[in-house]
Amino acid sequence: MNIRPSVANDIPSLQKIADSTGLFPPDLLPEMIAGFLSEGDGNSLWLTCEENGEAIAFCFASAETFAEGTWNMLALAVLPEKQGTGVGRAVVATLERLLQSGGNRVLIVDTSGTESFSGTRRFYSRCGYTEEARIRDFWGPGDDKIVFWKAL
Repeated sequence: MNIRPSVANDIPSLQKIADSTGLFPPDLLPEMIAGFLSEGDGNSLWLTCEENGEAIAFCFASAETFAEGTWNMLALAVLPEKQGTGVGRAVVATLERLLQSGGNRVLIVDTSGTESFSGTRRFYSRCGYTEEARIRDFWGPGDDKIVFWKAL
C-alpha cells in the first residue's frame, strides 16, 4: 500500500472510488481537486492510496479559514471491497502525520448522525477522534451533523 499526494492522472480512478461509495457525484471531483493540483497553496491536501498501482482510497482535507492550525477532513473514501481492511485507518494516519509535521494542531471531521452512518462514527472513534459537537437537523430533518475532533 502506497499513500501519496494525489496527481492529475489519479482523477479518473478517484472518480470511480467516489462513484462506488456514493460519497459525492464523481463529476464534481475534477473541480474539487483543481485548486490543489494547480495552486499548491498549502490550504488543501488530497491523498491517494494505491495498491499494486491501482487507486483504492483517497482523502481530502482543507485548512479551516480563520483558525490557527485547524484542518477539516472533508472526504474519505475507500473502495467497498477494501473497507474494513485497515486502508481507511492508514490514510487517516498519513494525513494526520503530514498535517502535524506542518505544525498544525487540530483535525476535525463532520459526519451524519443517522443510523446508516453509525459505522462511520465508530471508525472515527477507533481512530482516536472524540465526538465534540452535534448540530440537530443540520443535513436535513432528523439528520444531525456530528463533529469529531482530534489533537494532532
